[in-house]
Amino acid sequence: MTCFGGDAYDALFGMGASRQRADFTLNRRMAFALSAAVVVSASAGVLAQKKDDKKLSDAEKREVQSVVKIVDDVVAGQPAPDDFEVEWVREDFLKAEDQKAYVAFTVTIDTSKITGGNLSLFWRVTKTGTAAPVAHQDVSFAPVSAGSASLRVSRSFTVPAGTYDVVVAAKEPSPSGKTTTPPKASLLRRTLTVPDFWNGELSTSSVIVVQRIDSLPAPLPSDQQVDRPYAMGTMELVPGWDTRFPKKSELETFFLIYNPRTDDATKPNVTVEYTFYTSAGGGTKVFAKTRPVALNAQTLQRFDVAAGDQLQAGRIIPLASFPEGDYRLEIMITDKIANKSLTRDVNFTVTAP
Repeated sequence: MTCFGGDAYDALFGMGASRQRADFTLNRRMAFALSAAVVVSASAGVLAQKKDDKKLSDAEKREVQSVVKIVDDVVAGQPAPDDFEVEWVREDFLKAEDQKAYVAFTVTIDTSKITGGNLSLFWRVTKTGTAAPVAHQDVSFAPVSAGSASLRVSRSFTVPAGTYDVVVAAKEPSPSGKTTTPPKASLLRRTLTVPDFWNGELSTSSVIVVQRIDSLPAPLPSDQQVDRPYAMGTMELVPGWDTRFPKKSELETFFLIYNPRTDDATKPNVTVEYTFYTSAGGGTKVFAKTRPVALNAQTLQRFDVAAGDQLQAGRIIPLASFPEGDYRLEIMITDKIANKSLTRDVNFTVTAP
């Protein structure tokens, strides 16, 4: 295994600004308290207030009741509607308050067969294989322009660790006036295993590949948070939805490190190493390994566990020196105080410029 440094490192990642970008690590303090409060809940009998604290209109209430009934009917044994394609894109897990995890998920919806208007989106989360009550359910509306081909929607929920069945139902607006044609609808099921971030063991959030990270003047109110689940405190992640990157672009990652041991000064001592593997002769070989990033008392002088600071890490890697092909990024996180390590993987492809 080769560790690039000095001239070899410069040759791979470039000099000057490019090298600074490659060495980038997120050390900004962040007021980041994810809890059930960031999710606007709505049940079949209790409708949430929407933006600007205005109650749902009668038409919106009817749409909500209609889309909830679709899920109830499927749970009762009726066939699931499948009038247009709904695909699961990704899910991301982060630590929340009250012994829970925050789950952000994204679906894409084929809107080419939908005439337009506000698409009703309802998601229900239940514990897998049990008769336990609904763990979470919520509803929102997503505007659809007539003639659009697809719609990407991200939403979230907060639950304790465990395995859950997630049902997402999407329904086009009911037509006005008398008609015998029912509105189009589709339903998607997904089973997720939500990790336990509260067991005291070294862990991380999902490693999120991002396009960029935006600063927000203030945390979003709950009615806006439901539509923007990657807004966290005073920062908002803009995820990258494609794992194919042209050589002229960059690979940027973001994640949080949970439950590191701390020293007497309540500082962690963690290193993060990034190793890139490429396919070769039917197997894989090390393409490059960046310098370890140290997260300790020297690099985190303003880090304060008592104030709720969370340990953040990430890399911005220029891809200009990467030959075209498939890669696996292995991220190794080592807690030197606890003498424990874990790895996370990101698969991606470098394409022509």
